[in-house]
Amino acid sequence: MAKTVILAHDLGTTGDKAVAIDLRRGLLASAFVPYETVRPFPAGAEQDAEDWWRAVCQASQAVLASGAFAPTDLAGVVFSGQMMGCLPVDKQGRPLRRAIIWADQRAVQEATELLERVGIVQVYKITGHRVGPAYSGPKIAWLRRHEPDVYARTYKFLQAKDFVVHCLAGTWATDLSDAGGTGLLDLTSKEWSPLLLRALEIEGEKLPDPVPSTTVVGEVTKQASRATGIPEGTPVVIGGGDGVCATAGAGLMGEGEGYVYLGASAWVAALAKTPCLDPQMRTFTWVYLDPAWYSPNGTMHNAGAAVDWVRELFGVEDFAVFEREAGRSPPGAEGLLFLPHLRGERSPFWNPLARGVFIGLSFHIDRSHIFRAAFEGIALNLKAIAKALAENQVQLMRVRLIGGGARSFLWAQIIADALGCPVELVAQPQEATAIGAAAAGAVGVGLVSDLAHAVKDLVQVREQVSPKHKEIYEFLYPLYLEAYRNLSPLWPNFADFSRKTNMEGGDHGI
Repeated sequence: MAKTVILAHDLGTTGDKAVAIDLRRGLLASAFVPYETVRPFPAGAEQDAEDWWRAVCQASQAVLASGAFAPTDLAGVVFSGQMMGCLPVDKQGRPLRRAIIWADQRAVQEATELLERVGIVQVYKITGHRVGPAYSGPKIAWLRRHEPDVYARTYKFLQAKDFVVHCLAGTWATDLSDAGGTGLLDLTSKEWSPLLLRALEIEGEKLPDPVPSTTVVGEVTKQASRATGIPEGTPVVIGGGDGVCATAGAGLMGEGEGYVYLGASAWVAALAKTPCLDPQMRTFTWVYLDPAWYSPNGTMHNAGAAVDWVRELFGVEDFAVFEREAGRSPPGAEGLLFLPHLRGERSPFWNPLARGVFIGLSFHIDRSHIFRAAFEGIALNLKAIAKALAENQVQLMRVRLIGGGARSFLWAQIIADALGCPVELVAQPQEATAIGAAAAGAVGVGLVSDLAHAVKDLVQVREQVSPKHKEIYEFLYPLYLEAYRNLSPLWPNFADFSRKTNMEGGDHGI
């Protein structure tokens, strides 16, 4: 009997999700194993790499024990993973310290030095990214400066999925999307940039070779088979970073197609044949799972997190209640506008000092208006990202919606209205990242010829939402931009005031 099952692992920030997917029968089984994040100081965020491996072992065993398929049906194992990490390991693959993950912001000085030495415009032209402290390159430079003994003993710096791949197959590799998350990859040559390596004083041999995401990089070893239950000799496909895996999992197959991910944060992404280099640097670009394509992207910090903040303010625990009340307000929330920048903003403004604002409060406003305005403010910022992409020849004719927020039909309708194009809801919006990884795995082991065929088989659209109130959001959009522009000069003053009052402490009561 032909082997047709792909085991895909999605190593996220909170844990590992394993799914078994058959191209004909769809999702067969899944399991989730959590792990913790350690915060050694306010800007720090670290994880124990051995927790990643433990989670992969336990999740693999749980999926294999489900009885939904026979272990002998496995055609391959593949990975998606959190990006922009920094895990130093020795020659045997043993971690030399906890991994510094994407959320860690300690490498501000190193990122600043990189931009001063090379220039932000040149860095963007090389990498397709506005490299900052979240990227792996500055984190590696931080280790070289602050933990020189660890740096000296490091054989390779790895991402989460790359470490687990080494545990499974004993090989060293990364893929082109995760390589992009280091801020050290030349987007055109698809090789490590000598200029950026020199600028950060990083030896290129300490980085694994970047390969296409569909590459088979080894086979499951006997030792790894005993730990995971995955049959020895099973092909291991490298996979990709979670962002580009989500692009495949949304079902994108060509130009003119895009998707919105709605989670705690949100982003708009698409496919393009060439890198999308915005003169204003509002967006950034990844190498896609298929290296013949690129995935231009714009990410905003605050989406579901902003909605959750509003819910908590009003004591609404049930999201369905929140959504139902938001639906009582007419489109446009009767003139109430929300800027969702609660913890700064990335695309399209790139302003860490930006803050959230409600504009248009009056006595006739009730909480239904506030709830709807929260949805609408996020949709208007997504529109700003889509506009930035369109100005650089990435025009979206239709958009898929994935992530936890895709469960809300009202939010989907608001996004369709704001973007002015149809929004398609997929059958499994919260499994998109793992499904995208599985598509890369299916190509890698030869079950399908290319990613377009894989995603066509794996991603089903369950409903299409057409714009109903496009003209309302066309009216609100310039007001949204003008509100941001007029308020942005004030935010440094508010930041100074916040720092001053927090340092002084004391009794703030009256």
